[in-house]
Amino acid sequence: MLISIFITCVVLGSIVGFAAGLLGIGGGLIIVPALVYLLPLAGVDINVVMPMALATSLATIVITSFSAALAHHRNQNIPWSIANQLMIAIACGSLLGAYIADSLSVNALKNTFAVAVLILATYMFFSVKSTKANVEELQDNNNLPSHYLLKAISFFVGILASLMGISGGVMLIPILVYFTMPLRQAIGVATVCGLTVAVFGVSGYILAGWNNANLPDFSIGYVYIPALFGMVITSSIFAPVGVKWATKLPVRTLKKAFVLFLMIVAIKMMFS
Repeated sequence: MLISIFITCVVLGSIVGFAAGLLGIGGGLIIVPALVYLLPLAGVDINVVMPMALATSLATIVITSFSAALAHHRNQNIPWSIANQLMIAIACGSLLGAYIADSLSVNALKNTFAVAVLILATYMFFSVKSTKANVEELQDNNNLPSHYLLKAISFFVGILASLMGISGGVMLIPILVYFTMPLRQAIGVATVCGLTVAVFGVSGYILAGWNNANLPDFSIGYVYIPALFGMVITSSIFAPVGVKWATKLPVRTLKKAFVLFLMIVAIKMMFS
């Protein structure tokens, strides 16, 4: 069964990578529901399935998002004077989110994830529109709110992202753009903050689950190593393939179809 889970996660990683490259959607929204279904098949105790799915999802984000953050830094897309402040707040939020997840019941954590996915999916469905990659941004950062408000927003995003097993970019980017940050910079800040969420969030999940007697073999805290390695092997390979096919396929239609699929999965999780 362990080998079957590993092979399944290798396939899952290719799907996650391709979808991330094609649709620009974070892999956590795919990984968490898939692991919630797969882990019980490996004999994982139902009481730890949800935090393990979230922790393992964040662990994959640590590995796959590092190169993206480095690329944005090299392209000078990250205003570090702003990013550094947000990273501290979002790190604290993601650590707290991991401990909140550990204290919640299975149903409470599952329903929190499902409701959050429904809200995000609804937003994504109605915000899908075509964009031109080379359009010059005319906005600046002079209209950003106070540092205290930005830190409060980042802290909340960190908690919610950790509870959902995602990087938080899908929440942070529209918030920063709303406050007139240029889109390229918003994506750069969200990428490095997403890496921060993943690092501190997964650290919190490892510490919270360290002495849990219900965890299966080959686990580090709540992180399930066979699933992590299986997904990482292929996700980084298939992400560039998805980017390449983005110019050949009807991305807007596919994204809407995928978002509807997310809604169905979230509703099924709530009533399962």
